[in-house]
Amino acid sequence: MKNLTQPQLEEQAHFLATAVAAPCVIALWGDMGAGKSTFARAFIQSLLPTTDVPSPTFTLIQTYDTPKGEIWHCDLYRLKGPEDAEELGLLEAFNQHICLIEWPERLGDFLPDFRYNIYIKVSDIDQRSCKIECPL
Repeated sequence: MKNLTQPQLEEQAHFLATAVAAPCVIALWGDMGAGKSTFARAFIQSLLPTTDVPSPTFTLIQTYDTPKGEIWHCDLYRLKGPEDAEELGLLEAFNQHICLIEWPERLGDFLPDFRYNIYIKVSDIDQRSCKIECPL
C-alpha cells in the first residue's frame, strides 16, 4: 500500500475513471472515515466536473449519467441484508453500469468476483494508504 494525501487519492480516482468502461464494479473497502466517499466523489467528478456528489448514505444509491454511461454510487452501510441488493436493482446494474460500492462486504455472495478492489486505510491525519487490485 502506498501513502497518499487526499489530493493524491483523488488523483488515483480520476485516473481510474479514465481507464474503466461499463460494465464495471469497483468495491471500495475501508473503515468509517477512511476515504471511500472521497474516492467515489472524485471518480464521478472527473467525468462530471460541475456536479455535486453527495454521499448516498440515506438513499443507498445515487445515479449519474456520464459520458461513459450511467454510474451507480452505492453506500450499503445501512443495507439490512445481501438480498436487499436484488430489490434495489443492484445485481442488474452490475451487468450494465459502472458501480462504485461502499461497504461491499454487505453484499455477501452477491458481490461479483470480477471487480476492482480499492482498499483505503487512514495511515496518518492527512495521509491514506491505498491499494488497487484490478481484475485479470
